[in-house]
Amino acid sequence: MAMPMEFDPLVDFAGSWTTQLADRYLPLPELPPVRYECVDGRLVMTPAEVGSNSFGEMRLARLLGPAAEAAGFYVYGQVNLTFGPQRWIQPDVTILHTLPATDEEDRWVPARLCALAVEFVSPGSRRQDFVDKPRRCAEGGVPYFMRVTIVRRLRSAAVELFALDGGGHVPVAKVVNGERLRVDAPFPIDLDPADLLP
Repeated sequence: MAMPMEFDPLVDFAGSWTTQLADRYLPLPELPPVRYECVDGRLVMTPAEVGSNSFGEMRLARLLGPAAEAAGFYVYGQVNLTFGPQRWIQPDVTILHTLPATDEEDRWVPARLCALAVEFVSPGSRRQDFVDKPRRCAEGGVPYFMRVTIVRRLRSAAVELFALDGGGHVPVAKVVNGERLRVDAPFPIDLDPADLLP
């Protein structure tokens, strides 16, 4: 007599993950804390951020907050930024131009509400941070994308800002420690990447 197979959502739902399944089965209690994102039904899990990125995320949210809020935007940390039922990411900092209207939208934030998605480059997800996430945000109509790279051992930080133009994001500015990022859109931003270092 064959033993019944044990149910494993990671195996049994491979390639068919949706926001509905994620609501029911995630987070998985047997795994350490991870970030859950989804690309066309395929679950992508990455470990929690390194400490210097976490510090930088908090600092960036505080630095952007006053100008963003004065311009009518809303500053969030990680949200489930959703491009469809089988596709979502969790930006490190998320700036919304419109608040979610329902509890469902608050859990699965539609990309159409997002003005700026910010990604801090992680060693375990460089391809996603440099290629996949910017492309998904552009395809989802997110007007601005920011990428931050921190190299703790070198005490180095770089900030790149991209704006949607046609079907993709184009570079607006790139600055490193000691230089200032000064732009007027999506709201006034004036910062030195060195401000994001612990």
